[in-house]
Amino acid sequence: MTFRFAVFDIDGTLVDSRAIITACMDMAFIGAGLAPPGFERTRRVIGLSLAVGLEQLAPEADDGLRTLILESYRTAFFQMRQDPAFRSPAYEGSDALLRSLLADNWVLGIATGKSRRGLDAMLEQHAWADLFQAHFCADDGPGKPHPHMVLENMRVVGAQPEQTLVIGDSEHDMAMAVAAGTTAIGVSWGFGTTEEMLAAGALRVAHEMGELEEALKGHQILV
Repeated sequence: MTFRFAVFDIDGTLVDSRAIITACMDMAFIGAGLAPPGFERTRRVIGLSLAVGLEQLAPEADDGLRTLILESYRTAFFQMRQDPAFRSPAYEGSDALLRSLLADNWVLGIATGKSRRGLDAMLEQHAWADLFQAHFCADDGPGKPHPHMVLENMRVVGAQPEQTLVIGDSEHDMAMAVAAGTTAIGVSWGFGTTEEMLAAGALRVAHEMGELEEALKGHQILV
């Protein structure tokens, strides 16, 4: 039986967190006396660790101000997550895709720029904790586009790069996958654009969940 390992990003790939992330980032910047970055600027750093993303969003800020923004963002995110109006819903078809892959004997992992607390909350919200055999986040080491999270996922499950596909919605996901020697598959419904992901090394970009399932199951793994 062919060993097939799919490593998923979370935000913008399986879960629609665009509204809550943009709102929290804008709130954090306003609270620090800075102009809110809005969706277009914020989307370019999604997938990176929060600290690295803030270096790009607020290059003029000193370390103390960035720390204030970071803590304000985390506080806003925690508070908003308690409000049903700001829950991050799973994209239609996400749950069915994951369970279909498992039924076909795929092994599943996660590589996310979320904190461990945020990842655990997301897995609990969607009842996905038992679906993934490995998951690594921003708290576990170097963040995207460094290949650390993908390499650690592969180490835990015993997968080779040739057996591994990384699925994400940003250029950072694609660059991480390429750096790990794996296949990168992009999705267009999240934060990144098709052009950005293809330029970063995506083999292809899916535009709907059914197309993503077809891309994964149709990919030839020759080991």
